[in-house]
Amino acid sequence: MKILIVGGAGFIGSVLVKKLLLEGNEIIIIDKLSLGNVKNIDQDLVSFYEMNINNIESVLKILTNHSNIDEVWHLAANSDISGGVDSIDIDLNDTFMSTVSVLKIMKKIKCKKIYFASSSAIYGVNDNKLHEDIGPLLPISNYGAMKLSSEALISASLESFLKKVCIYRFPNVVGVPATHGVILDFMRKYKKDRTILEVLGNGFQQKVYLHVDELVDAMCFISKNTKKGMNYFNIGAADDGVMVKQIAEEITKVISPQAKINYQKTDRGWPGDVPYFSYSIEKLKKLGWSPKMSSLAAIKKAIKEIALQERLIK
Repeated sequence: MKILIVGGAGFIGSVLVKKLLLEGNEIIIIDKLSLGNVKNIDQDLVSFYEMNINNIESVLKILTNHSNIDEVWHLAANSDISGGVDSIDIDLNDTFMSTVSVLKIMKKIKCKKIYFASSSAIYGVNDNKLHEDIGPLLPISNYGAMKLSSEALISASLESFLKKVCIYRFPNVVGVPATHGVILDFMRKYKKDRTILEVLGNGFQQKVYLHVDELVDAMCFISKNTKKGMNYFNIGAADDGVMVKQIAEEITKVISPQAKINYQKTDRGWPGDVPYFSYSIEKLKKLGWSPKMSSLAAIKKAIKEIALQERLIK
């Protein structure tokens, strides 16, 4: 198949590209490289274009060289959730308008299948087990709000011109090539000072973590094993997650065992941070996919990978 991946040079996108190439697909990547890196992909094996998906006319011009695109994987978004709280324009442009642009482009080139990277952030703060049909959905970050708005717009497009939609609601994803996230943040703090680690929040924030390799495996499984027009799934580990305190301690063991860890009193790392959620993946299990790693196992694997990436261990 001929596949367009928007955001294909980023953390998750580059791992997805490798898997889809192994399956024999022809890959076209559009990425503005805000956090992505061309080093994450083999440019000899893909058609890569550095550009902003919101520059619709420029994108359509380069796509004239790639007729009959079978499907689009849309992974482009702002990944700095706390930064997006300070300025609504960040998520408006990078998280929502990127979806508007993707859909406009798809309609123009008559591509009718979209696979969309959404987020657990759409659920907001909810003490209940988060299953796909829970409501109301009240996100507390602009990122979550724009992901939810994107889901709604994609749903409306299914009514007008799309034939198949897969919406993937991600948990916290870890692994390499890491571009952001709690593990990388802690690693880079230790790069500056190996004697102390300052943690945002009280450390008791508890979330589900999934390794990027398993996430991509689940995404591809869903794409191949769903027949409906609209398909939406939580993807995550089959547990209630781990606390930030545990992550800080595991990283400290590896990087600087004698360091002191300092915590704050607040239960949130920043405005818009969801301190706790419990994620149901029963719908995905019924489809036939289950994760092999727990949240803690994913964290431990990612710590070693990111420590090597950041040259903190050999």
